[in-house]
Amino acid sequence: MILLARTISKSTKSLRHDVVRPVCAVASSTIAAAAVGASGHRYGRNSGTSFASDLPPSLLLGIGAASFVSLLSSSSSPTTQCEKSNHANAVTVVDLGAPFPLEPLDNKEIPGPVGIPSRVEQVRRLRTSSAQHPYDILVVGGGATGCGVALDAVTRTIPSDPSRKFTVACIERGDFASETSSRSTKLIWAGIKYLASASASLLSLKLLTSPIQTVNEFVEEFNMVFQCHQERKFMLDKQRHLTNWVPIVCPFTEWHKVWPPPFGHWLFSFFPILAPIVFKFYDSLSQFTCPPSYILTKKETRMQFPQLNEKEIKYCAVFYEGQHNDARTNLAIAMSAAEKGAHIANYVEMIDCIFNDAGKVIGIQAVDRVTGDKFQIYANHVVFAGGPFTDSLREKESRSGSDEQTMTSAVQGASGSHIVLPGYYAPNNMGLLDYNTSDGRFLFFLPWQGSVIVGTTDKKGPAETLPTAPEEEIQWILKECEKYLSHDLKVRRSDVLSAWRGWRPLAADPHAPPGGQVSRDHVISTNPNTGVTFIAGGKWTTWREMAQDVVDKVLGRENGDMKCNTLDITLHGGDGYSNSLSVELIQKYCMDQKVAEHLVKTYGGRVWEVADKAKPTGKRWPRYGVQLVEGYPYIEAEVRYACQEYACTIEDILSRRTRLAFLNKDASMEALPRVADIMAEELGWSKRTKASQIKAAQKYLESYGGRIPQEDAGKVSLPLNQDVISLFEQLDTDGNGFLDIHEIKDMSERLGRPLSDKYLKKVFDEMDRNRNGKIEVDEFIHWLENSKDSTGFAKALNESYRLGGKAWLKRRSTTFLG
Repeated sequence: MILLARTISKSTKSLRHDVVRPVCAVASSTIAAAAVGASGHRYGRNSGTSFASDLPPSLLLGIGAASFVSLLSSSSSPTTQCEKSNHANAVTVVDLGAPFPLEPLDNKEIPGPVGIPSRVEQVRRLRTSSAQHPYDILVVGGGATGCGVALDAVTRTIPSDPSRKFTVACIERGDFASETSSRSTKLIWAGIKYLASASASLLSLKLLTSPIQTVNEFVEEFNMVFQCHQERKFMLDKQRHLTNWVPIVCPFTEWHKVWPPPFGHWLFSFFPILAPIVFKFYDSLSQFTCPPSYILTKKETRMQFPQLNEKEIKYCAVFYEGQHNDARTNLAIAMSAAEKGAHIANYVEMIDCIFNDAGKVIGIQAVDRVTGDKFQIYANHVVFAGGPFTDSLREKESRSGSDEQTMTSAVQGASGSHIVLPGYYAPNNMGLLDYNTSDGRFLFFLPWQGSVIVGTTDKKGPAETLPTAPEEEIQWILKECEKYLSHDLKVRRSDVLSAWRGWRPLAADPHAPPGGQVSRDHVISTNPNTGVTFIAGGKWTTWREMAQDVVDKVLGRENGDMKCNTLDITLHGGDGYSNSLSVELIQKYCMDQKVAEHLVKTYGGRVWEVADKAKPTGKRWPRYGVQLVEGYPYIEAEVRYACQEYACTIEDILSRRTRLAFLNKDASMEALPRVADIMAEELGWSKRTKASQIKAAQKYLESYGGRIPQEDAGKVSLPLNQDVISLFEQLDTDGNGFLDIHEIKDMSERLGRPLSDKYLKKVFDEMDRNRNGKIEVDEFIHWLENSKDSTGFAKALNESYRLGGKAWLKRRSTTFLG
């Protein structure tokens, strides 16, 4: 089996886009003046000066990108710039009330971590490039992939010229990992789902009708899983200070004939019998370097996972995946790049491209969101790594000068919602996988940071900045949780401590030739007109591989054979880490054991820099390490150290430097005032700045889900029968999350009841309650329940899909009060 895996791995690298991918910089709308500078390079897309350049920085930076686009376009057209470029998946960027630029502008500069420049120094260095002395590569986006590209590029060596070192810049409009890279399921997983789906496809009728294509797709998918195993091995072996193995239980309530079968293939109805063999093969793809899979009898399951419903479970198969604190791993990649010499900074936003006379992008216009200062960054190569927001970056290179170019959308967003439950819902060292939920999706149930994460859902739609998880998805997850848990353990809505939603990018190459191969993982594409390269798609597990592929493509063309060294690099905090480090910390500082273990697992060998900032507790025990909030191991010293690691806002601390907002919304609100006090002290904030920071943080934290449903949800009507959702998804043939009039017409024809243009418009208008030309799922459900059905179309749908008519729909709905 290992030989087979190695053989297949030599084929073309597979590409698939099914897991949360990093979200990096999201450029705001064009605000720079389009003037010809002394160098003769054009800024922006029009000759002359935009009125936006006369607006004060505080106005430009205090509103969200989408809001500002609307402001610019409202005087002439209600159409936003995203719509003008025919971008079907326009990004929704919400005004968060950002407290930048800070006042006064001369905030106190504090040093960075030992051996790493401060953030202020990094911005200072970013300002030094010029058209005559550009960077070798500039990365726009500070998620896992963007920071990974910076780390890879700055550590590359050229055998023919060992002294040569590439100059690298990387910017991020928000905080590092402020989007999808911090909102994953926290797994470094090798893709058991993809292995199953590849097998189902290989064993389908497609093998008879299109044998070559089917086999090629299987090889690609299998190769992708194999590569994921190798990258997982790298992370778990080389980055032990950031990762750990977690056993995952797969419970079976039947010995065979699971129906409906997982992945829609009859073979998987026998998965309960096949699971031990499948998981052993899964182990073999890592050359058996992971902990071995095993089985639990009914009795053993009761002892190790007492929360499960023992009466219905026959046995459990257990396999292992990697786990990490995703935001911390992302920051470790960024700090490692900085330590190796990359000029990297958060809260620096790209506001436009700089073009030469040939229409090539030779740099960008940027703004430091902390001070409001604008400057240029020049580079020989520009890489966009914006995750699901990549198209909003690409819009800025879609025109050179006054010649508009058509931008083909490359990235579509897919959201994944998660909820956090108290730790008593699962053992503290074992998770669960529901491989066959009510709608066929995977659902993980995982211990993490003392709590239990449950997710993820998967729903296509335009990406959003706020982490708000829809109430209907929270309810769906809660309902699915009940399947395997003991009936004595009631799954309550009030147990939801936090809920959030991230967006992964589903990518396609807009520059591929007709008939070219469709990518099944990450996409790396260079615009032949502007020279800009973008990377999108992929998974957290493969961040290093994706970064390597980008640097190979961008710098390899001019520099020939280059050696990638990231497989040999231990990330920030790895030096000095040992399994006994927490004991050493307790012995020296008399810290609480949970606090010490948390600090070591977060900062690794850098933990001494944090501990040195710890203040006395005033207690006999623990003596050092004042906790921010009761029940969680985060201490005040972490806030002070986070300011050295480029934290700029209160929300940076509560969401990513600690994970309080992700773990417990109420606890993060409780800790907010103290965090504000410490940051004001460290960064020299004025009272006005501190007040604006508190207000912005409160607004952002309110967007997380919690024990009580969002107030703006009001009454949420939820169809509990999945058939209604499935019907909507079948109607939504392009998968953009809403129905248009053409999709309604197509369905009427498929039902054998084609609607004339007159009746088609009538039906569509009945559905379109908010008159925006798009039918959302709630509008569709309302129409099914309340339609007068003058055309008989609703009746045809009900009969064809056996929905049971209006009375049935109303009985199958439930109302949740906010």
